[in-house]
Amino acid sequence: MSTVGSIIEGASRKPVTLATLGAMAARGEAFACLTCYDASTARLLEQAGVHLLLVGDTAAEVVLGLPRTIDMPLDVLLALTAAVKRGAPHTVVMGDMPFMSYQASPDKALENAGRFLVEGKADIVKLEADASYAPLVQRMTSAGIPVCAHVGSKPQHVALTSGYKAQGRTREQAEKILADAAALESAGAAMLLVEAVPTEVADAMVERARVPVIGIGAGPNCHGQVVVLHDVMGLLDKTPGLARPVANLGPVIREAAMQWVRSVAERDFGGKTFTMRGG
Repeated sequence: MSTVGSIIEGASRKPVTLATLGAMAARGEAFACLTCYDASTARLLEQAGVHLLLVGDTAAEVVLGLPRTIDMPLDVLLALTAAVKRGAPHTVVMGDMPFMSYQASPDKALENAGRFLVEGKADIVKLEADASYAPLVQRMTSAGIPVCAHVGSKPQHVALTSGYKAQGRTREQAEKILADAAALESAGAAMLLVEAVPTEVADAMVERARVPVIGIGAGPNCHGQVVVLHDVMGLLDKTPGLARPVANLGPVIREAAMQWVRSVAERDFGGKTFTMRGG
């Protein structure tokens, strides 16, 4: 039986761990990742057999209604991460370290990463990085904190790039991304995540890496694939090109809410009612 078939058992599914994902990558078996931000959705995604849930700083936009991911408050993201782990206790949960939670100083970065494991109940933390962050990754790893290093297009750097842009499209860029990934893996990164790069660059990273590589907009051959839940489920008015929707739940939810409005207007909304007690 495949790994997917053996774990789609709701609450009784066999726990998925970082070791599980490493074994799947070694076998050439792809694992599925989605972003998630609450316990109820996490429960459903675990029942569906999703292997890894990323509590991303995209929550700033899709949950809090903020204009940029860099506006994500650390304490809120910690609370959301813990909620997701409570909803999906048998799934790998990755906490996304938000902007300025790890850039200011190594000591503060280590403290905040530890908070993700202790308060957020995360299994692994993710940080956007290049080779200059190798000492920090090594320090976190030495402290017992698993790290996923995010390379390629880095959303927290949009102020420098004037928006979200693909990376690795020139030989120089591609070589730098591959060098960054190699340095971060050598420093102890347990996973790599590569975003918005040509397939050839991602394929070279997969070929060279000894750890699982998760892709987003990086071609079909990464060990794992992640997209934003709201994009793939059709919950937003506009879907980015990185995600191909597999459902169109936005209109379904809107219609259900309209039905509730009609039911209330007609004073026919069902549900339990209560009566006065005698005496």
